[in-house]
Amino acid sequence: MQFPDIDPVALALGPIVIRWYALAYIAGILLGWFYARYLVRRLYDGRPDLNDIDDFVSWSIVGIMLGGRLGYVFFYNAGYYFEHPLEALKIWQGGMSFHGGVLGMIGAMLIFSAVRKFSFLRLADIVTAVVPVGLFFGRIANFINGELFGRVTDKPWGVVFPHGGELPRHPSQLYEAALEGLVLLIILAVLMHIKWVRARSGFVAGAFLVGYGCFRMLVELVREPDAHIGFLFEYVSMGQLLSLPMVLVGVGSMIYAVYRGKNRA
Repeated sequence: MQFPDIDPVALALGPIVIRWYALAYIAGILLGWFYARYLVRRLYDGRPDLNDIDDFVSWSIVGIMLGGRLGYVFFYNAGYYFEHPLEALKIWQGGMSFHGGVLGMIGAMLIFSAVRKFSFLRLADIVTAVVPVGLFFGRIANFINGELFGRVTDKPWGVVFPHGGELPRHPSQLYEAALEGLVLLIILAVLMHIKWVRARSGFVAGAFLVGYGCFRMLVELVREPDAHIGFLFEYVSMGQLLSLPMVLVGVGSMIYAVYRGKNRA
């Protein structure tokens, strides 16, 4: 099928241009914020409380933007940006890394929880439970932009992307929206509503890392690798390489949460 005729610019008012990608970030942050408030209000007592969640929103934005941009610069195009360092500041030209955004968010949570003097792992559980909301909208925006498409396919749902040549390709952005967004959101929501899980801080955060890492590595099997990077070690993509540590850390976090909860009991 042909790529639908969708303008990546959602609204243009003279010199002011609002893109769907920017709206996806805004929608993800706002809906994630509301969902985090719901989780704290309905499922948690003590800290972090609603005021903490409200105050953390601005910290999360800084962590996502700074970590996502630096991650893209160092993970995906380090050589170019070392030669043109000022180009790294032009975030309006695109180029964000989810794995870098994760590191930025972790840094923001560590500092914020230390300043406010409450459990980092408890905050991490709440934050990671809502992250799939942003992932869903972000991947939909990637599809609208016609970027990060998959490899050539003969499947009937293959899409001919404007910048992907004449052959149909996997709409890998939609695969990721479904798996990293909807499916992971449901899994984490179920876990958050289990009292045994909530009592073991760090378990949900670990489940997020494992779930995202596995889903990302799975979709990378049909996703077109970045043109300026290609495959690493012949068949491994950069996305898979960066996702593997996430899975390992996630498993470790879940084991630690269970072991720590068992000792407390």
